Amino acid sequence: MTPRIRQVVLDTTDARALAEFYRELFGLTYRPGDEPPPESKPDQNGGDWLVLRNDDGVQLAFQQVDDLPRSTWPESGIPQQLHLDTTVPDVEALVAARDHALALGATLLHDRSDDPEEPLYVFGDPMGHPFCVFVG
Repeated sequence: MTPRIRQVVLDTTDARALAEFYRELFGLTYRPGDEPPPESKPDQNGGDWLVLRNDDGVQLAFQQVDDLPRSTWPESGIPQQLHLDTTVPDVEALVAARDHALALGATLLHDRSDDPEEPLYVFGDPMGHPFCVFVG
């Protein structure tokens, strides 16, 4: 018997905001009960733990923490500690993914889109977690 990876958990100082970023970026859905409440209701789960489901891959979970130093990658200081690798089928999709990520609030950390062997972008999500989108 070998364990299976169930989900990747990201620490964050704003679980709801980061979950919403990744929900929109990857087209994921909330686990039942984790959806945002109506605007007039308090967010019971948003300040603790949220899970996004992925129909064809690993789930993402978000754990609320009080303090989280932002990664300084690619500079030294505070390392990435964890990052997500994601793929798109071609350079046209890579450019569309870049535009989508930036529109959602990502920060472009590294542009290697002109690399003939492995074009990619490295972004920071709104909390500073790095993630890569590459052609593969």
